[in-house]
This record gives sequence, structure tokens and C-alpha cells, in this order.
Amino acid sequence: MPAGRRVFLAKGPHSPCLPAGRDEPARRPSGGRRPSQWAKRYNGVVLEGRDPREPVLNLSKDWVLKALREAGSSLLSELYGLDEDELRWRPQEGEWSLKEIAAHLRDAEELALAQINAFVFGRSSPLPAWDVDVLPQERDYQSEEIGPLLASYRGMRRETTYLLWGMTEAGWQGSAEHPYRGPVTLGEIARELAQHDLEHLWQVRWLKERLLESVSAREDD
Repeated sequence: MPAGRRVFLAKGPHSPCLPAGRDEPARRPSGGRRPSQWAKRYNGVVLEGRDPREPVLNLSKDWVLKALREAGSSLLSELYGLDEDELRWRPQEGEWSLKEIAAHLRDAEELALAQINAFVFGRSSPLPAWDVDVLPQERDYQSEEIGPLLASYRGMRRETTYLLWGMTEAGWQGSAEHPYRGPVTLGEIARELAQHDLEHLWQVRWLKERLLESVSAREDD
């Protein structure tokens, strides 16, 4: 894994999931896009009335594991079956495409899994750390094949949830030293990953709505 990078999953000055009350207010998902309003209803009553940028730090272990399973599946469903033009389309210059979001999800899952493994196997001081938000700018994700990106994300998510399900309550509350944030618990890492999923699920749905509007506008011309 890359050495010497900054990392903030999912709290820190460059993270899209920074909880309010730490360094600055919670932000929108990476790539600069708004979530669609109807997407707030994801998972029914649990998210009803919630601001899409509100952190989920106080939710239970069972809720977080359910959210990781369901949001991960929803993201895969939203991203499968699109053609190359749809995957590469950007609403504005400098904003992420659906393919770049898929690659970012893969990158974030790799980081979270490395951190969770560090907790599980007692190698958590300090936790692994690198900045996943800069990778879409550094790498040509537009040229990658979507199938391997999603397969990698899906495989790592299965491993992530398997490891988290096996943790005891004491393990969930276990603390480790993050090189930039100081002490963090395994529960915080998992909750922030769930928040990251939800923000990008809203982002993907919003982007697909804009794509549909763009196609409709071209057909009307």
C-alpha cells in the first residue's frame, strides 16, 4: 500500500465524511456533487429526516453493519449495467464521473479494510493512513474497466463485513492511534465507512439524474 500518504477515513481536513464538531463541519461527498433529496429516505425510518451530511457516529453496531451491507449492495446495483459513455460522463469539468466514483469506493474500501485488519491482528499503532481523495486526480480511472473495479469493491466489502461481524463489543470499542487524528476506535472507522457509503450513494443517484436530464435535453434539441 502507498507509503507516506495522508489518510483521513473518514475524518480529517480533506475528508468528505468529516463529522461536525471536530475540525470543521461535515462536507458533501467528494467530487463536488449534491445528493438528491429523495435519497434521504434510504433505509426507511433510520434516515428519515436526517441531513445527508450528518455523521452517523452514534448509531449502533447492528445498524452500521446493516448499512454497510445494504448500501454496498445498492451502490453496486446503481453502477452495474451502464455503458462506457454513461460511466465516463461528467456534469461539469473537474467533477467526478460514475467510473471515478466506483474507483474511489474501491480505494476507500481498501483503506478501511487495512485499518480493520490492523485492529483485528494487533498491528494498529499507528493505523495505516493515506489520502484516498487525491487518487482520482493522480490516476487515469476513466480508462479502467468497470467490471474489475466493482468486483474488487464487492470482494473487499465482503471481507470488511465478515471481520466486523466477528468483533466483540470490547473489540468494537478498542482504540488505536491514527497518525493524523490521534486515538480512534474500530467502531468509529466502521461508522465513518457507512457514512461514506451513504454520501456516495446519494451522489451516484444525483449524478444519474443529471445524466438522464442531459440525455433528454439533447434529444429535445
